[in-house]
Amino acid sequence: MAGARILLADDDRELSDLLTRFLVREGFDVEPVFDGATVLRRALAEPYDALVLDIMMPVRSGLDVLRELRAATTLPVLMLTALGDDVDRILGLEIGADDYLTKPCNPHELAARIRAVLRRARREEPENARFADMRIGAVELRAGTRTALLDGQPLNLTTSEFNLLAVLMREAGRGVDKELLAEAALGRSLSPFDRSIDVHISRLRRKLGNAPDGQSRIATLHGSGYLFRRVEG
Repeated sequence: MAGARILLADDDRELSDLLTRFLVREGFDVEPVFDGATVLRRALAEPYDALVLDIMMPVRSGLDVLRELRAATTLPVLMLTALGDDVDRILGLEIGADDYLTKPCNPHELAARIRAVLRRARREEPENARFADMRIGAVELRAGTRTALLDGQPLNLTTSEFNLLAVLMREAGRGVDKELLAEAALGRSLSPFDRSIDVHISRLRRKLGNAPDGQSRIATLHGSGYLFRRVEG
């Protein structure tokens, strides 16, 4: 992943400088930006590998930037959120962020999270997480192109959503533990009170819609995980 282009968006110039210097030493090609309008313009115009996006940005908020980006691109996005900002964190995941990290953050943890996001985006899954083409009812998954279709129409899934769907379909009819889903979708373990998987599943459910019987294609196993239902249509 040496040389991966990272757009680092944070208006705290002192922190941005610290993180930039650290990430450059870790082998990343980092471009810092300091306001939301510039972030959006650069992210839509240039080929970055990932975006590290602070929620609290001047001119345009990080959430506004993320909302517009997700209408146009699946660029991997790692959010930076203030400690305790659970509402913004969940909203960011709902809009389509791939993962989040709370500030102040450890630079080593940030580098690890970026690498995890890049591995997923570049399809570098471990052997036991590789997927085959699958079809269950109206839902089709094409592993080679990492695309999913519903009734023949493409679903615009983020990297995390695709990985979640692939694991659930591979284990269709059987429950999948949240911790396993987190490793597959986020490349990390869940921390206490971490709702990332629940929010990603919520987005995935909306995109899949209900099965012909009117129920969600993904069932919740309370206290443990989720299950992809084997239903026709």
